[in-house]
This record gives sequence, structure tokens and C-alpha cells, in this order.
Amino acid sequence: MDPVSLQLGTKNLHGYLVRLLSRNLGWLDAKVKLFLPSVDLGSGYQALDPTQRVILQLQKLHAQGPTTWKSFIQCVCMELDVPMDMEVLLMSTWGHEDGFSSLLEIDEESQSDSQLHPGLKRTHQSCGSSPRPKQFRKQQQELAKRYLQLLRTSAQQRYGNRTPGPGQPLAFHQAYVPPILKWSRASAPFHTQEGATTGNPKAEDGTDVNIRDLFSTKASKGPRVTVLLGKAGMGKTTLAHRLCQKWADGQLDRFQAVFLFEFRQLNLITGSLTLPQLLFDMYLRPEASPEAVFQHLKENAEGILLIFDGLDEILQPCSDKETADPEDPASALTLFSRLCRGTLLPGCSVMATSRPGKLPACLPTEAATVHMWGFDGPRVEEYVNHFFSDQPSQEAALAELQMDRHLWSMCAVPALCRVACLCLHHLLPGRSRGQSAALLPTMTQNYVQMLLTLNPQGVLRAEPLLGLGEVALSGLESGKVIFSAGDIPASTLDFGAALGLLTSFCVCLGPGHRDTGYAFSHLSLQEFFAALHLLASPQVDREALSQHVTLHSRWVQRTKARLGLSDHLPTFLAGLASRACRSFLSLLAEREEEWVAAKQEVVLQALKKLATRRLTGPKVVELCHRVGETQDPELASFMARSLPQQLPFHNFLLTYADLASLTSILGHRDGSIHLDFEGCPLEPRCPETLAGCGQVENLSFKSRKCGDAFAEALSKSLPTMGSLKKLGLAGSKITAQGISHLVQALPFCPQLEEVSFQDNQLKDREVLNIVEVLSCLPRLQKLDLSRNNVSVSTLLSLTKVAVTCPTIRMLQVRETDLIFLLSPPTETDPELQGDPDLQGNANQRKEAQRRSLALRLQKCQLGVHDVEVLIAQLREGPQLDEVDLSGNQLKDKGCQLMAEAAPQLHITKKLDLSDNELSVAGVLGVLSVVNTCQTLTELHISLLHKTVVFTFAPELEEQEGIQNRATFPDSLMFQMSSEPSLRSPRIRLTHCALQAQRLELLCKALGGSCRLSHLDLSGNALGDEGVALLARLLPGLGSLQSLNLSENRLSLEGVCSLTQCFSTLRWLLHLEFSSASQHVILRGDKRGRDLLAAGSLPEFRAGARLGFGQRHVPRSFCLKECQLEPLSLSYLCKSLEKCPGPLEVQLSCEVLSDQSLETLLHHLPQLPQLSLLQLSQMQLPPESPLLLADLFSLCPQVQKVDLRSLRHLTLHLRSSEEQEDRCCWFTDCGLRQEHVEPLCGLLSKCEDLHQLDLSANLLGDDGLRCLLECLPKVPISGSLDLSHNSMSQESVLCLVEALPSCPRLQEASVNLGSKQSFWIHFSRQEETGKTLRLSECHFKPEHMPRLAASLSQALQLTELTLTWCFPGLEQLTVLLGLLTWPTGVLTLRVEEPWVGRVGVLTLLEVCAQASGNITGISISETQKQLCIQLEFPHQENPEAVALRLAHCDLGTHQNLLARKLMETCARLRQLSLSQVNLCDASSLLLQSLLLSLSELKNFRYVDKTFTQEHLFHPPPPYFLFPPTLGSKELRVPLPWPGTPHSPGDDARVHGHQHGHVARSSALSVLFLFLLLFQSNCKLIENLQED
Repeated sequence: MDPVSLQLGTKNLHGYLVRLLSRNLGWLDAKVKLFLPSVDLGSGYQALDPTQRVILQLQKLHAQGPTTWKSFIQCVCMELDVPMDMEVLLMSTWGHEDGFSSLLEIDEESQSDSQLHPGLKRTHQSCGSSPRPKQFRKQQQELAKRYLQLLRTSAQQRYGNRTPGPGQPLAFHQAYVPPILKWSRASAPFHTQEGATTGNPKAEDGTDVNIRDLFSTKASKGPRVTVLLGKAGMGKTTLAHRLCQKWADGQLDRFQAVFLFEFRQLNLITGSLTLPQLLFDMYLRPEASPEAVFQHLKENAEGILLIFDGLDEILQPCSDKETADPEDPASALTLFSRLCRGTLLPGCSVMATSRPGKLPACLPTEAATVHMWGFDGPRVEEYVNHFFSDQPSQEAALAELQMDRHLWSMCAVPALCRVACLCLHHLLPGRSRGQSAALLPTMTQNYVQMLLTLNPQGVLRAEPLLGLGEVALSGLESGKVIFSAGDIPASTLDFGAALGLLTSFCVCLGPGHRDTGYAFSHLSLQEFFAALHLLASPQVDREALSQHVTLHSRWVQRTKARLGLSDHLPTFLAGLASRACRSFLSLLAEREEEWVAAKQEVVLQALKKLATRRLTGPKVVELCHRVGETQDPELASFMARSLPQQLPFHNFLLTYADLASLTSILGHRDGSIHLDFEGCPLEPRCPETLAGCGQVENLSFKSRKCGDAFAEALSKSLPTMGSLKKLGLAGSKITAQGISHLVQALPFCPQLEEVSFQDNQLKDREVLNIVEVLSCLPRLQKLDLSRNNVSVSTLLSLTKVAVTCPTIRMLQVRETDLIFLLSPPTETDPELQGDPDLQGNANQRKEAQRRSLALRLQKCQLGVHDVEVLIAQLREGPQLDEVDLSGNQLKDKGCQLMAEAAPQLHITKKLDLSDNELSVAGVLGVLSVVNTCQTLTELHISLLHKTVVFTFAPELEEQEGIQNRATFPDSLMFQMSSEPSLRSPRIRLTHCALQAQRLELLCKALGGSCRLSHLDLSGNALGDEGVALLARLLPGLGSLQSLNLSENRLSLEGVCSLTQCFSTLRWLLHLEFSSASQHVILRGDKRGRDLLAAGSLPEFRAGARLGFGQRHVPRSFCLKECQLEPLSLSYLCKSLEKCPGPLEVQLSCEVLSDQSLETLLHHLPQLPQLSLLQLSQMQLPPESPLLLADLFSLCPQVQKVDLRSLRHLTLHLRSSEEQEDRCCWFTDCGLRQEHVEPLCGLLSKCEDLHQLDLSANLLGDDGLRCLLECLPKVPISGSLDLSHNSMSQESVLCLVEALPSCPRLQEASVNLGSKQSFWIHFSRQEETGKTLRLSECHFKPEHMPRLAASLSQALQLTELTLTWCFPGLEQLTVLLGLLTWPTGVLTLRVEEPWVGRVGVLTLLEVCAQASGNITGISISETQKQLCIQLEFPHQENPEAVALRLAHCDLGTHQNLLARKLMETCARLRQLSLSQVNLCDASSLLLQSLLLSLSELKNFRYVDKTFTQEHLFHPPPPYFLFPPTLGSKELRVPLPWPGTPHSPGDDARVHGHQHGHVARSSALSVLFLFLLLFQSNCKLIENLQED
């Protein structure tokens, strides 16, 4: 039964009473006899089970009336062991006259229903069902009042004693000195990162906090949560107990109850518990009715404060899974999370203490954060004065602490301050007057000193100390800080308790389970003893020791189940590794100092290894502490050298002691270092530690925690930092009070090069004070005062400073930005040398005149009056590189004033007046600068984009008069002026809503400037009327290089009015117009602009061509995306007739009709100056090729017509004296058979047509046949391209048939494969030899007769090449048999894949079918080529017949083939067998054939088996024949087979051995053939003559 969580109704209470009495039947029987002496229960009573017996007796007691029943219930509560909560329920429900009215209605079923499961919770509604709710409410309040008084009395008893007691913090009897408390921010979400906050870094924070103000924050809903962050020893636990004491003394009257829980004790609870159990079983239990007290606490939750100390020591992870009912039992951390989120005890106040970086994710985002900084100087003094009773001791103690800087910085930690005071308390009385107490400067050494002073006998007892160390180390490794009596040996426990090192207190392990716990007086003390054990115990080897020298990450991973408790353990190890602790450790370990030194060296080497790593900011600070504890200068120097030059510290808490340890290490560094502190909560007096740190070159702070106190502390250190060049103090809360200290310190820092005070809540006076010290900072290059509160009047004062200060080169102000950029003078300047004489002042003035200044005052709300003041300042100032006044409120008058003043302000680069509410009327006033300012290069005004920008060039360039002369060829040289050319400004008036009526005023304003080069009027509203007017006014503007009239709502009529400018404006060479995009550009030639402007070029009539020497300068007119109707084209062409030439016209539109094209072509003869006409990106009519074919006769100057896809047309025109061969390209124009005859008829009128391209059309076979019929009428002298016209074998046959009718045809090439090419080349005269190349035609057998017949008619054909045209030998055999000429020579070349497969014998058999004489045969199996040279008519050689009859064996099986070959090849002069493989039959046939070749002059044979190896190791390549054969030697190359030779293979000629003879039968036959040459002298003579 859970007595706290059960809240019973009547039925449940009846069941509980039945179960209670069932266990006490003897007592019940006695009470029944007492109250009912005359009642007989019957004979069957003893036979009933205990439950039934109890119910029967209760019914009898109830039947006696309310008085008896009430007395009975009171006896139950007083005599039986009834829990207090059940007692209250019994008395409140049945302890009066109206109680138990429904008891008789409760039967066995209700009894079974009343059985409670131990984990089931009840609601509080049962209390409301009481028959006497008012009385119960009053009783509940009385019980709660008694509990609250008991709670306060308990706290008074605990904290009222002024002497330390069990569980009481050390020195609690001392007067409390509150540490420094600072608000971090009002609302900040916490994560597992160190002090991590992801909230707004600009939240109000850094203000001091009084203890009374810790709970003044008001949450809109839910609980009020405060998190107190402080490093170890800062006094978090002491403050928590102090709050409880103040509440017990009645000082925190806003809270009715205060509960303090320590997570180190809550860690001991392994099970789940409810909030009432946490409050009553773990803290203080009410005397009666806990549920009534808890109900009162719930109803008055706003008066409840729950303090959880040591949140960083929690061992259980916070569960992410929440149950539906927040009142379910859970772990202590889960209950804490529910309290913080308001699901339990909503409205209560919760405070948690923790070290930074150990915060669980269960904290709400609205938690208020308070940082505990420890003690500053006054607090240390106050603590010392309270610690020592007499004044001499107080003064002596303070003198000792202030004597050592490290010791004084260590006292910033309250725990360490107390340790130092304890040591001084024992050391001061024993010293003589004037003698130092020799207090050691490190934390570890002071702990050692404290340990020695606490020992009353002054003798070091090693065994109990090492025992404490072993207990401490085992606790840290297991996460235990509270020990039971069994964890510590009795002697060790007594020793620790006697010296106050261990404290004892009562711990609750669960509901109703309490025990005595023991803990070290402080967690750091446990870490110290653990370090003692690691270094002094012989049981710890070096490897185990080195594993404890680590750097703990301040960012805890979410997957880490347990947070470490040994943050200071490595620090104590480092401190004990110092030489000063060696003797102490030697005594403690009872070993030689060499043994101790060896273990100390392990720690030092581990630290040295850590120093070489790339560490984060928190780890760098942690390592600095540890290295400083070692007191080893060599290690400190090594670490200082290992630090990177850029050392960032971001988003983690830094104390005074942290920065003191860092600067201590930096003192050993030789090089410079840059320190960057961003988002770090900093103790206000932290900058004091930087005093004298000469290694810091860049120092930057960016944190809202930095306020006036921080600035004051920093101002004291700045003059001592002699190497500081860059100082940044941004995003802080410095006001006038803090900045005054910094301003006083800055003049003592002349080495500063950059200072930043941005985002610091500075106002006018403070900003001016800072600027006044600029003269004291001779090396300053940048001053950043952005994001401060500066008025317009102060801004003008700053501009005056910028004008007068000789080192300022830029002042940049934009909304919240305020930056000064300076140029320090050179070392020889008097300002740096401090020369006060007049010569030095003169040099300074000269330097000021030479300097240039950029002034950017953007979005500063400047008005007209401010501009007048600014102009007056700038007139007295130096040369201005840039003046930017954009985003102000100058309006027309202010802009005009600045424009008029621009020539006197010596601006060399830019004047920006954008976004100043300039109107159309104000534009003309601004244009006045065009004529008055000689250095203006560009003026851009756009009212739509709010742009007004003047661009200037340096005056020096203008004075030097740089001459940019155009270079012309020698054939056209003009006399040029020797005066320097003036600058040509570019004027851009875009999107200014200019209309026609303002053009005259505009041109009048610009007319006085003959130097205008570019004029941009795009984006206005001129329209056709305005453009026509502008065309008349343009001559008055001089010679321009370009004029932009885009986006002015122009039509084609307006553009045509601009074409007259070609004749009136000699500078105009290019006119472009696009109707869709409204793009209108008039451009000239930059090279000849100066000459044209000076009038040096001669006049040119319309139609003439302007030329510079031999090179013409064409004029171009481009018209894009327009609707070209016939009337518009006529108007356009007439307007172009007056344009001088040469003229190039480019037109594009979506569709061009037949009438429009005819109209355009009709006007071409009237445009003799036209050199190029392009029609692009338009759909031309299908009849366009016919219209263009007739153009050669209508317009003789047309030279080339190029029409592609009926979308792109290009016409090239030449004058009569520049005529060339004409070309015509009609590609992909959809031409069909019906177009061929009229097209050829029109082209026949062109006498000098050189090239005709009809490729990619739709002619097909019928179209080609028609074209070949008309081809003789077309005078083509070059080439005809008919590729990609869907042609077949029929087209090829038609071409062959047309060969006799085309005497000028020189060559024809057809490919019906993937290339689809069809070319015919012509010559100007008749050709005697024609060449025909056919590829991939794939002729079928039925095509052979026709092909042979056609070829037989082509008597002028000299060469025929057939590639991949025959699928097999049959077609070639048929062709050779049918092909016959009356007379002539034909070279037939066949390239087929089967040529390399069929063999030489088969190919010779095919050759034998030729009807003419074969004079040459060439076979190449690798190239798959057969070449036959035929001679007609067929003639027989009588000598060959005789020779054949003499050497042929007519009885062989090859007789018929040999005879046929001998007849056909009787006049064979050349025989080439390349890369072939002869079989025996081929060799025999060849032997027979060669004997009959009387006219053979050239024989070539290359065997296929010849390899590349023979090229590098050649055998004797020739057989030499006897001299009887003639004076010349016949040489036949033979391959070297590489086979071993035998004596029978050797052949000797002229007595020399020349090598091996091949064993193959083919070569043997050839060898025999050569030997037979002796009997055929005629053949030999022919071979020798070749």
C-alpha cells in the first residue's frame, strides 16, 4: 500500500478497513465484546472466513448507532498501526455522527472492487465527497499549517547553530559574503553544450543580481525556473543553503515552503517515486495526513520554492518518453523535468545549480540564467576580514594574498579563498614580524598546505591519507560522491571525520529507508585525494596514471550516459607534478624522491603531448590551468609556442581565474597572438588579467555580458599592452560611463591600428569623444562605431572631422554603419616624428592637400540644409575620391546643389545621389553639370530605379591631355588637331518618364557639350513623335558613339524616321531595332569618331561606300521581331535608299508572306549600296526558292543566295566592278519534282552560276530524273549538291544514263548509305575523261543489264569505282561480260568485303569474263580491293598465242580457265598480288599464265604470311640470276618464312649462299618460274625495261 499516493473513496476506505481488521481478528473480537457485551454473533461465526467475520462484526457495530461507531473508529486509529494519511481519511469520513451512512450498502462485490493495485493512483475528488467538506477543508488547512511550521522549525534548527555540525557546510558559521551574481539573459534555451545558449545574444544581461532578486522573474505561465551557473568552488551549494537559512529566518517571506534537494543524494534512489514521496519521504514528512498537506501545496504552488543543487552531478539520463499522467512515479530527474515544465506543481519556483556545460536537455527554454562569478577584490577583503577576528591578522592575511598575483587571482574562487585563509590561519601565528608566511601560489599546493595545517600533531599520516585517496578515486570512477559506512574503512573514516575532511548526514534510499551517508566536504577535495592516490600509491602504474591526464570536453554528447565528476582531477595531478610537491609525495608514498619524480614526469609528458594538439577554446583554458599548476617554465614555454596565432573563444563561460591562467602562459610566448572572445560570459574584472600582456596583438570581445565595469577594467590594462594593434569591443552594453574610461586610455595606445566599438549603445557625445582621440592614434587604420545612436547633427560634425583630419581617407555611414578608414602617414612625416616647427605644419598641410577622401553618407536622413553645410565643409577639404549621399531626402533642390557644386569639389571617381526623391523636372537641373564639369565621364539617372550617379575621371589625366588618336591606313590620312582631345561623357537618362515635349529642353541642356559620346534614353515615353523630333535634334548634340532609345514605345514608323539619320549623322554606322523587346540602338565607329566630329572626313553621296583605304566601313540596319507587311517594307526600303553605303540590312520576323518577299526583292535594284541582306528566324513562303532564283536576272549585283530551311536567307551583293562567280544554296527547302523544271528554267538565265546546292530536299528519284534532263540547260561551272534527297538505285542508274548528255560533267560521286551524299562536279569546258564513284548502292541482279548498257554508252568515262555495290561475284561477272565499248580504256575498281575471302583463283576466274583486253590486275585481300584495267576493243597478240601453245599442257584440269585467261590477259602489263595467300591450284594457274604474258612489265607479289619481325631481321631478300640473262638483274622479293633449312634447300648463285628457299608449293612454283626466264628472253627484256 502506497500511503502517500492513495486517495480513497468510501468503498475503497471500507475495503482497507476490512483488510486491516482481518489481520487483527483478536483485537476486533475484544472490541466487539467491549462495545456489544450482550450481542451474540451465533454459532456459525467461527466457521466464517476472516473477511466475512470482519464484515459481520462491522455491521453489528454500525447498527448500535453513530456514537458507538465513532468511538470504535477512534480506537482503530489510536490503537492499531494505521498510517497518518489513512487515519485522517478514517476520521474525516466516519469519525463523526454523519459518517458511514452507506456502509450497509457495501456487499461482497463492493469489497472485491475495493482491492487496490499497489501502482494505481487515485484522484483527490474523494476529499470533495466528504459529508462535511467545510470541516475537512478547515482540518486540511490546519494540517498544512502545522507542516509548514514544522518545515521552518527544522530549517531553523539546522542553520541556527553557529558551529559546524554534521551535514553542515564548512565555515557556515562564518559571516556569509555573497559572490558576484550576474543575469545572463531573461530567457535562454539550454542544451548540453557548455553554458550553451542559442537564444538572442543581444538579450539584456550582465546586470548585477541581489539574492532577493533571484526569483523576481515573472513567467507568463507555468513554473518560474532559475538556473545558477558557476564553476567548482564558486559557492553554489553554500548559496542554496543560504537561501534556506534566509527563509527560515523569515527573510524570504514570499515563499511558504522551501525544499532543498541534492542530486548527489537523489542519485542513490534507484527506483521510481512520486512528487509527494520526493517532498515528504526524501525531505521532511508531515506529522499527519500527507495527502492533505500535498493538496495544500498544490493549491498554493506559487509560494513553493524547490532548490535542486548539483544538477551537473545527476547520473540518470533524462527520459524523453513522458507518460500520459504526469503524476506517475518516475526518476528524480524526470520529476525535476516535470516541475520545470509545469506539468507537476504548476506555478511553483524552481532553482537549480550546476557547473557550466553539464546541463540536461530537460530544462525549459524560458529558464532565467544567473552566472556566479565568485569574488572580486572587495569581496576577498570582506571575506578575509570576517575570517580573521583581529585587525593585525586581517592586514597580514591581505598582504600575503596581494603579494602574489597568481594567489590573488586564485582567491576569486570562494572555496580556494577559504583554503588560503585556513592555511594563513595556521601559518601567520608562527611567523616573526616582517616575515612572509610563504603561502604557495597554486591551488594544489594550497590544498597540500591545508592538509598539513589540519593535522593537529603536525605529523603526516600516510596510511589514512592514502586510504582516503583510494576511496576518493574509486568514487570518481564509479560516479559516487556519497559513501556508506561499508565503503570506508573505520580508521580512515575516523581520521577524515576528525580533520573535517569527511561529513556525515542522513540519506534516504527510498520511502521509509534511511541511512547515514558520508562525503568529502567538497567535491574538489575528493578529486584532490584521488590525485594523491594516483601519484603516491605504488599500486598505480605509469600507464594508468597517464590515462587520467586528459582534457574534458565542455560539450557533452547526448549519447553519453554518465557525466564525469573528475573535472579537477587532472588539474590536481598537474599541481602535484610540480617540484614543490615532490618532498610531500615522497613522505606520503614512503619512497625516494627519484621514484616520485619519475611519476611526475609521466604527468608532465602527458601535458606536453596535449599541448601539441589542436584544441578548442575550453580545452585551451583547461590546459592553461594545468600547465600553470605544474609551475614548470619549460612546459609553459612549450605550450605558449604551440598555441596558434588565432586563438578563438566562443560561447563558454570564462572567469577571472581562467584568463589569469591564460595570460600566465602567454607570458612565456615570444610571438604575437590574436585573442577573440565571442559570446562568452565574462567576469567583469577579467580584463585586469591582461595587464602587461605584451604578446596580444589582436584583442576582440563580443558579448552582451560586457558592460561599463568591464570597460573600466579593460581601460586599466590597455596602456600596458604594448603590442596591441587591433581592439574590438562589439555587441556589449557599454554606455557613456564605460566609454569615458576607454577614451582616457586610448591616447596611451599609439600603436593601435584598428578599433571597433560597434553595437555599444553609444550616443552623440560618446561618439564625438572617441573621434576626438583620432589625432592621438597615428597608426590607426580603421575605427568602427557602427550600430550606435548617432544624430544627423553629430554626423555632420563627423564629416567635418573627416575633412580636417589628415589621416582619414574614408567615412562610411549607412543606416547603422559608421566606419572611419584612415591612412597613417609615412615614418618621415612630421606628425610621427613629433616635429613642432612651422616646416612640419607646412608639410602636414601639403600632405592633407595630396590626400583623397571618400565620403559615404547613405540613408542618413540628410536634407537640403544639411547638404548646404556639407558642401561648405567639402569645399575647404581635400580631393574627394567618392561622395555617396544615396538614400537621403535631398529632393530636386538638394540634388541640384550637389550637381552644381561638383566641379568645385574635385571629385575624382563618383558622386552618388540615388534614392533622393528626384523628379522629372529636377533631372534637367542636374544635367547642368554636363557642360560645367570637365572631368565628368558618365551620368546615370533612372527615376524608376532611383539612381543618380556621376562618374568622374582624375583631373591629373585631364591636365596631361592624353591623346587617343584613331589609327588609319596610309591611303586615307587626315589632318588632325594638335590640341589634346576632350573627355567624352556618357549620359544615361533611363526610365525617367521623358516625353516628346521635354526633348527640346533636354537637347538644349546637352547641346552645349560637343564632347558627348554616349546618350542613353531607354525606358522613357518618347514614342514615334518624340523619336522623330529627336532625329531632327540629334545633329545639334555633336558626334556620338551610341544612342540608346530602347523601351520608348516605338513602332516601325518611328524607326523608319531614324533611318534618315544615316544621311544626316555621319557618325552613325549601326541601327538596331527589335519590336518585341523594344530594343533601339544607334551606334557609330569608335575609331573614326574624333575625325567625324572634327569634320575631317569628306562627304559621301547616297549609295556611295565609305572606305578607310581598302577596307570599307559598312553601315548596318537590323530590324528584329517586327511585322513586315508589304507597305511597311516599301516604306522602309524607300527610307533606306538615301543611306550611304556599303549597307547591311538584317530583318527578322515570325512569318514573311509572298507579297512581302516580292516587295522586298523588287526594291533591291533601288539599293545599290546594299552589300548584305539577311532574313533570319522567320517563316518564308514555299515559293521563295523560285523567287530567289529569278533574282540573279532581276538584280545583277546579287552574288550569293543562301536559303536554309525556309527560315534563314542571306543575300550577298557586289557592285558591277566587284562581280564574282554566283552561288545558290537552297537547302532543306522542301523542293519536289514539280519545282525542278521551273527552277532550272530560272537558273538557266544566270550565265555564271558556279555552285548550286539542292541538298536535304524532297526530290527523290523522279525529281533527279527531271533535274538530269534539265541539267544541260543550266550553266553550272562548279558543283551540284543533291545529297539527302531520298534517292535509290534508280537515281544512280539515271545518273549513269545521263553521262553522255552532260559533256561538262567532270566527276560524280554517289553514296546511298548512311552518308546519303550525291555530288556532281562540272567544268567550264567539255571534259574528255569522267570519273564515277558509286558507294553502298547494293545493286541487284536485275540492275546489271541496265547498268552495263548505260556504262557502255558513257564512252568518255575513264574511271569507275564501285564500293559495296555488289552482294556477290555473280553481279560483277555479269557486268564484266556485258560491258563493252567500241574503243577506249576503263579503270574498274571494286571494293567489296568478299574480295578478301574468295581467293586469287576465283578472282582471276571473274577477270576472265571481261569482254575487253585486261591490261592490269591488282588484288589486295587485306584492303578487299580488286582493280581491273580494260582496253577496248579486244585484240589478240600472235606472239602470246604461240607462247601459250608452247608452254601449256592442254590435258590438265585447268585448261579451260587458263585458256580464257590467256585470251583476256594477252596484253597484261601489270600484275599485283598484295597480301594474298596462294594455294597450289592458284600457283599452277599463275605459272601457266605467266608463261603467256609477253607484254608484262610489272609484277608485284607480297605474301600474307610476311610478318613485322622480318623487317628487323630480314633474310637475303633477292635471288640473283646468272649474267647470261642480261646486264640487269631481276629482283623478286620473297618472304622469309623462318623455317629451319636443310641442305637440299640451299641454292648457290655466283658461288654465294643467300639463304633459304620457302618450302610452300606456291613459292616453289615461283622459283621454278624464275629459272625458266632463260628460255624467254623477250619476257626478261620487258621486265628489265620496266
